[in-house]
Amino acid sequence: MAIRGDDKPKSKRTGINKYFDIHKPVFWPAIALITIMIVSTLLLGDQAEELFNNIQSGVTDNGGWFFVIAVNIFIVFSLFIAFSRFGNIKLGGDDAETDFSTMAWFAMLFSAGMGIGIMFWSVAEPIFHYLSPPMADGETAEAAQQAMNLTYLHWGFHAWGIYAVVGLALGFFAFNRGLPLSFRSVFYPLIGDRIKGWMGDVIDVLAVLATLFGLATSLGLGVLQVSAGLEHVFGLPDNIYLQVGIIVGITAVATVSVVLGIDKGVRVLSELNVRIAALFLVFVILVGPTIFIFDSFIQNFGGYLNSVATFSFWTESYSGTNWQSSWTIFYWAWWISWSPYVGMFIARISKGRTVKEFVLGVLIVPSIITFLWMSAFGGSAISLEMSGIGNIGDAVNDNVATALFVFLEQFPLEMVTSLIAIVLILSFFVTSSDSGSLVIDGLTSGGKLDAPVGQRIFWAQTEGLVAAILLIGGGLTALQTASISTGLPFALILLVMCYSLHQGLKREYKENQQRIKDKERDSYKELVEDAIKNQQKEKEQ
Repeated sequence: MAIRGDDKPKSKRTGINKYFDIHKPVFWPAIALITIMIVSTLLLGDQAEELFNNIQSGVTDNGGWFFVIAVNIFIVFSLFIAFSRFGNIKLGGDDAETDFSTMAWFAMLFSAGMGIGIMFWSVAEPIFHYLSPPMADGETAEAAQQAMNLTYLHWGFHAWGIYAVVGLALGFFAFNRGLPLSFRSVFYPLIGDRIKGWMGDVIDVLAVLATLFGLATSLGLGVLQVSAGLEHVFGLPDNIYLQVGIIVGITAVATVSVVLGIDKGVRVLSELNVRIAALFLVFVILVGPTIFIFDSFIQNFGGYLNSVATFSFWTESYSGTNWQSSWTIFYWAWWISWSPYVGMFIARISKGRTVKEFVLGVLIVPSIITFLWMSAFGGSAISLEMSGIGNIGDAVNDNVATALFVFLEQFPLEMVTSLIAIVLILSFFVTSSDSGSLVIDGLTSGGKLDAPVGQRIFWAQTEGLVAAILLIGGGLTALQTASISTGLPFALILLVMCYSLHQGLKREYKENQQRIKDKERDSYKELVEDAIKNQQKEKEQ
């Protein structure tokens, strides 16, 4: 069922294929569109940003109800699949074995999916909601509880439910149905062999654009946080030279990582990230309000479970406000626009996992870790703010990028912890960059799992170059709003993907049942034949 020619072993690659092994109908259109979008964004300047902002506002204001429905469908569907008759189906077939240990798998899930985000927002978002909650008076105990409930909503099960659906669909059709690990493959039950033509090429090109621009804009905007942190902590000048230098450094390390590949590069860095993050979290728990953190974690989790139905279906229909468009709907559009990248990376590292193991692993473990992290950092920040200590709220309103560093100033060893925070942010950026590069490699090579080293280097460098150009030219914010605006069409694609995955799993289940029956029949025949042979031997004796 493959849509491309046979992969050549590394040792037999010659000429251009030694460095590049591309699927031309995806690679070249993607390059052309990337160039056009960058040039037009830079040339139009403020006009481009205004245009994209208007598009994003139109999408979130008018399509908010659709995002609410879609995201809830994704999480319900993923749980349904996990606990249905399909739960025991293994990605790659009954004899497939996992490529990575469970701990390494969780580390890569967390690093690719959420790592950098929780570093930026773990202090800032709860404080934002505490100061200006949508359904309570600000700076009250009720506002504090609501702030944590909303933070859990935005960073918890719903976000990971989106990734679970995409990752499971991509992994199933690649490892069980023999199709390339490419976005087009999940639509095989619907359009059949037409995924081999222009329809499949268009799907993969869109996935490349969403992945590259999502990563490039996040890299650029995240660098602004690191730069602000370096100025706040060490007094370095927060200017374009420092920011571009940071991008160059991140890109250099990411390039080395993608050259080493998943097992020696991404896996090692992801495990290092998680170890440093765990130590960072333990430090904050121990030196911070320890009992309050554990108390609030339990209460926050209970409050989230109690309010999740209300908040996840809330559409502001009676309040006449516009809070949700800037927060919840923005997050749903952002997670959906990132789903091609995160979902494909999760699929690539999940061969050998059962459907149930995959869904519950993707949904539960990263979410619980995120909840504890948000309680330790965001909950402690709210506690300090309620006590009138630290002025973290002023820092959030003044420059959100410094919120984490102002928070760390309230605890011992602030210079050391701030330096660790910066290193951790940079490290999470590197893992996001190199895992994204590997995903784009696969998409632009026709779904190959083993793109040549030159091609991996090309995309890692391209991400850094795009981020630097947009940062210098002032087009990062414009392009970020553009990538988020892709959330609406991708939400439609993901709903179709749910149906396609269900059809594929149903067929796989029937084939598995038939194989079981065939084995039982063959075993029964062997037993009968053995019995007949034994009877004949007894008669002869």
